[in-house]
Amino acid sequence: MPLYMDIHNVDTDEFSAEDVVKAHMEDLAIQDQFGVKQLKYWVNEQAKTIFCLMDGPNKKACNEVHLQSHGGTACNIIEVSDNEYQLFMGQGTDINDLAQTDSGELDSGFRTILLANIICLYRNNGSFVEQIQKLINEHKGVIVREPDNQIMASFVYATDAIMCASLIKNLLDSDHDTLEFNLAVISGKPVDEESETFFEETKSKINSLCSLGLNKRMFLDKDTIALADKELSDQKEKQNNFTLINSEDIQFSIDLSEVISDNFVRPEFNSENLIALLGLSKSSASRKIKSLTGMAPNQLIQETRFQKAINYMVQSNKTIAEIAYESGFNSPTYFTRAFKKRFRVSPTDFAKQQS
Repeated sequence: MPLYMDIHNVDTDEFSAEDVVKAHMEDLAIQDQFGVKQLKYWVNEQAKTIFCLMDGPNKKACNEVHLQSHGGTACNIIEVSDNEYQLFMGQGTDINDLAQTDSGELDSGFRTILLANIICLYRNNGSFVEQIQKLINEHKGVIVREPDNQIMASFVYATDAIMCASLIKNLLDSDHDTLEFNLAVISGKPVDEESETFFEETKSKINSLCSLGLNKRMFLDKDTIALADKELSDQKEKQNNFTLINSEDIQFSIDLSEVISDNFVRPEFNSENLIALLGLSKSSASRKIKSLTGMAPNQLIQETRFQKAINYMVQSNKTIAEIAYESGFNSPTYFTRAFKKRFRVSPTDFAKQQS
């Protein structure tokens, strides 16, 4: 049967894991009537959230178990694949279905996600990829996916993710002549109140940040800092290596990423168009973009076009001219000249190294 996970936000001053254990027992007592099996649940006492994993015939049946047993229906429920569940949530153990970390604490269900976006300009990337994989494993992370230019990993503990990201940046900085990159560390929930997919909101945040140019920056959000503080680990020195961002910064990065993604392919799209679509004054937009990315608006648009071109060169057999036009450049000659100036290698030579 399909696998489902839901989220419950508890709106009461009196809330404890013991209350959830009791409600879970009530679910178990009637679940067979609906063809549902409760598998595991996660409790975050501070955030007052509960996540339940179950298999069943459909979402309605899963919700009906909660409704009939104790009335605490889910705020949202989504279908998840077993593979994705194992990658993000497979760590730890449980006692009578109540999720715990390997150290025996309550597992909140929240995860910290690290995304590294890396371009190797002059040689095969196998060596540093293996070193990054080793660092992730040493810090108890699980590699979620590895497309051509990215590595995403999930961590139970925010402190492990912060330390791992810092060491990855040190590794990449040591080879600064051949690598272009950015990294982000963002924390979030497996199921959001309005999501349709696993860790949807968290993935949206982290992907938008890493789409904004290869600026050799590391982004760290306030939620991850709060989780690290609760873990009682001194990470202040490591946090100084990051660009710290709040919820307003993240929303701006999402808006910025969406506008550029929707328009970069048009050669006439420029900073004036970008600023108008963001709905901000020129000074405000320029200041926010510079603060977040270290780049001026036109530079960011150009950088995005370069990133798209690189993806095409890695993933397709298109000609350099085709790639130039599909990346928003109106002249292959200009694209070649600008690309070589930015990356110190011609598009043709870069593409040859990817084959």
